[in-house]
Amino acid sequence: MADTSEYAATFDLVDSDDDQRISAAELGRLMEVLGSPLSEEKAAAAVAEIDGDGDGLISLEEFAQYMNRTA
Repeated sequence: MADTSEYAATFDLVDSDDDQRISAAELGRLMEVLGSPLSEEKAAAAVAEIDGDGDGLISLEEFAQYMNRTA
């Protein structure tokens, strides 16, 4: 199990509806604000890459695992 505490604050910023999951729409909004907009398809593909349980959303655990792999 990944240590999620290091990434919880960042995760919470992206999780704009506070449902404890990051959707493709939330990821798309973040990327737009950062000046690197993604198409809906690319945002969905990015979520699918990180989504370990196949529910179409990114949990904090999945986010932390991804961040640890790319760090």
